[in-house]
Amino acid sequence: MAKYRSDRINEELKREISDILQNDIKDPGLGFVSVVLVEVSGDLRQAKVYYSVMGNHDDIQSTKDALKRSAGFIRREIANRLALRYTPELVFIYDDSIEHGIRIAQIINKENAKQGNHHEEE
Repeated sequence: MAKYRSDRINEELKREISDILQNDIKDPGLGFVSVVLVEVSGDLRQAKVYYSVMGNHDDIQSTKDALKRSAGFIRREIANRLALRYTPELVFIYDDSIEHGIRIAQIINKENAKQGNHHEEE
């Protein structure tokens, strides 16, 4: 499969899954979730959906459970919305890269503040 086609399908799946999560799922366990990336396999049979959640560990766990419960519904909605030969099996994977980036930024800001204070004393 051409890379262009796979990229297009990844983006289309990401857009549709985000829309379904935001507008169609009424599960109270679903927190503030955002789809970060979707990677479809070469044969279009499986899609890894990387997601991020704003909140604490309990929010992350309840969202993970809600996504597991909703996977069949989301897949069915994808089948209705997109004209694909096969509707991929969805595998949801928690992505903490945004949190990791925030932690790194905080450390850098702290160090910059220390450096600023150190230069002022000289």
